[in-house]
Amino acid sequence: MLIKVGYEISFETPQPAPMVVMLYLHPSREQTTRQPDRLTVTPRLPIIEHYDLYGNRCGRLIAPAGLVTFRNEALVEDCGLPDLQVPKAPQLAVQDLPHETLLYLLASRYCEVDSELKDIAWKLFGQSPPGWPRVQAICDFVHRHIRFDYMQARANRTALDVYRERVGVCRDFMHLAITFCRNCNIPARYCTGYLGDIGVPAADSPMDFSAWFEAYLGGQWYAFDARNNTPRIGRVLMARGRDAADVALTTTFGKNELRSFRVWTDEV
Repeated sequence: MLIKVGYEISFETPQPAPMVVMLYLHPSREQTTRQPDRLTVTPRLPIIEHYDLYGNRCGRLIAPAGLVTFRNEALVEDCGLPDLQVPKAPQLAVQDLPHETLLYLLASRYCEVDSELKDIAWKLFGQSPPGWPRVQAICDFVHRHIRFDYMQARANRTALDVYRERVGVCRDFMHLAITFCRNCNIPARYCTGYLGDIGVPAADSPMDFSAWFEAYLGGQWYAFDARNNTPRIGRVLMARGRDAADVALTTTFGKNELRSFRVWTDEV
């Protein structure tokens, strides 16, 4: 299966401002990319690329005063199968986890592992079988507990806020699920990228970037999605980290306003 992914995003800045962008496909997608993504900026600007601590491909630039537009498009090959399901994947004891996964057991900006959610997590999920069934139980609960509402999006909403307010967007679903996983000693990390309406009825809302998370079970990372809570086809990863703070697609060190935003994910 081939999937065409891309976007066009415009900002207006009142004065020159440095920017960091994560508007590329994740390096792990390089071997499956048939038409590589190439970030273009209007007006034409030099971009210095680097890789961050989590292995995400990033770019640095200085946006001039006025309108700045980012465009990108890529053709990606996908297996065409839904997210891998391994119901018997075991949960490893903390002392047996690889060193590099321990970071994903700790508190982060939007995932307050060291809050009242710890006791709530063990009360809700302590009796569920460890491993895959426990992560699925977490996804089931979060899926039921939160009402999806674009109009209720808020940049500073944490996992504890999500639990109390019971409303949010896809990132909020993932933050709460990640926090519950970490509280149950399961490493979990945040992912962002493309997810089109492939194999499911088309959504009424405009296409947007999507969020999901990965849990470390049985020696590898598996994708879970507490918002949709069903295996999906065609996830195309852009960045991953501890939570949404680590994978902001654009970060501007100065004032700016979003002027236009368009994302597409289409099966070819």
